[in-house]
Amino acid sequence: MRGLLCWLVLLFLLQPWESQLQLAGPRCHTGPLDLVFVIDSSRSVRPFEFETMRQFLVGLLRGLNVGPNATRVGVIQYSSQVQSVFPLRAFSRREDMERAIRDLVPLAQGTMTGLAIQYAMNVAFSVAEGARPPEERVPRVAVIVTDGRPQDRVAEVAAQARARGIEIYAVGVQRADVGSLRAMASPPLDEHVFLVESFDLIQEFGLQFQSRLCAIDLCAEGTHGCEHHCVNSPGSYFCRCQIGFVLQQDQRSCRAIDYCSFGNHSCQHECVSTPGGPRCHCREGHDLQPDGRSCQVRDLCNGVDHGCEFQCVSEGLSYRCLCPEGRQLQADGKSCDRCREGHVDLVLLVDGSKSVRPQNFELVKRFVNQIVDFLDVSPEGTRVGLVQFSSRVRTEFPLGRYGTAAEVKQAVLAVEYMERGTMTGLALRHMVEHSFSEAQGARPRALNVPRVGLVFTDGRSQDDISVWAARAKEEGIAMYAVGVGKAVEAELREIASEPAELHVSYAPDFGTMTHLLRNLRSSICPEEGISAGTELRSPCECESLVEFQGRTLGALESLTLNLAQLTARLEHLENQLANQK
Repeated sequence: MRGLLCWLVLLFLLQPWESQLQLAGPRCHTGPLDLVFVIDSSRSVRPFEFETMRQFLVGLLRGLNVGPNATRVGVIQYSSQVQSVFPLRAFSRREDMERAIRDLVPLAQGTMTGLAIQYAMNVAFSVAEGARPPEERVPRVAVIVTDGRPQDRVAEVAAQARARGIEIYAVGVQRADVGSLRAMASPPLDEHVFLVESFDLIQEFGLQFQSRLCAIDLCAEGTHGCEHHCVNSPGSYFCRCQIGFVLQQDQRSCRAIDYCSFGNHSCQHECVSTPGGPRCHCREGHDLQPDGRSCQVRDLCNGVDHGCEFQCVSEGLSYRCLCPEGRQLQADGKSCDRCREGHVDLVLLVDGSKSVRPQNFELVKRFVNQIVDFLDVSPEGTRVGLVQFSSRVRTEFPLGRYGTAAEVKQAVLAVEYMERGTMTGLALRHMVEHSFSEAQGARPRALNVPRVGLVFTDGRSQDDISVWAARAKEEGIAMYAVGVGKAVEAELREIASEPAELHVSYAPDFGTMTHLLRNLRSSICPEEGISAGTELRSPCECESLVEFQGRTLGALESLTLNLAQLTARLEHLENQLANQK
């Protein structure tokens, strides 16, 4: 059946002209098939090109064995919206289909190809629209014809359609984007992706659909000598090359088309010719950007699982791990000696508004877990709670729930993105009134365990924050504010404790947040028993300072003792000299 479908689509590509599809003799009687054409009728398709596409469809229908028990045909067109020309159940006569296609009026708007695939999957191939039930195992085939780049996402919805058993052929004409065609089509791509330079180029091919399916298979004899593909024709055959190759003068061998010989196609580094067309390639240590042309130096720290506990520094084609000042890198080259004397109740308020977006929310969760990595999480050490806020507030887990860093990190990864608004003031109120209560796991104030709140946000709050930001600090909570992207500096400073320079951090985008860990680490890991509201310092640094002070005082005492002994000895010598006189 795959071979049959390949011939069907090839015919669609190679024979645009209605006059070239004159049939001789009876049609082939093939197996049943549900076939839906998805036609791009955006404004970029010129009127004469759309007319050529219309003739394609009409000519193709004349070569199909159309009928309720044979091939059922449906046609939809799309631009910024999707319109059903006629569903699979509409017509059983070819003449009715041709009439509907001839009456087709282009929509002449945008190019929402993903929306069209979604419609085909959910509506056009439904049983209600005339598709045969899945248990009948009738092949479902979608042929997408487009001349431009989609204005929406196609990869995910195309993958869903393929997963539901729809075989997709992607046909691109002139300005079509090869990457999008490959993202839509079923594998193998060389049999499902077709790129034609212009509508006019199809004129040179004049094979008839009937002879494609019904002629004696001379190619099966294996004596054709074709390098790529052998194609049957009435009483004969010819050789055809794969996409991206041209047939040589011997009419059998194929040569790859060097697309880059016509220019570098605006590639910043290198142009590479592939069977699917020209592609840009970046030199080692660089990554190709979404525009498919420009290159950017690769930040290995964001592109690999480096495993650095504190900070990763990208250095050309490699990277190295760093520890904060006063901490030593361990033998594994990744972890730092841990700070284990700090006792903190830490509540993180994470912005889950729609401006963050799902992929960035995953980066936020990874950032939170990097904070957890440098904490000594335990019931007696540091306790961690997490609150997510958008238009409402939700406690993901309270301070007293998890007793190890591994449990906290697993819970963070399981947090689901809320979306909607940004009610930062409501989140601050929730933190003050609930998150630091003993019922939620906070330790009693009498134990003098520092309470730390860390607010993470990427935008302006939609409610007032001043009252509860001030209340949090009045309650003795050391407040830190981390802003990303469009976060408002004035709000960050109002949330944070004084001095703001030590309690406010900012990153221009989610991909560069890791540099904030240094400041947060030295601040959140405090000396045991430090009073709330005081600048939090690393206990490891404090240990080093005390140790240095102890060694210094010991050395001074030793020097004082030695000086006293030396003075006594000098006095003894002076007395001896005096007696000798």
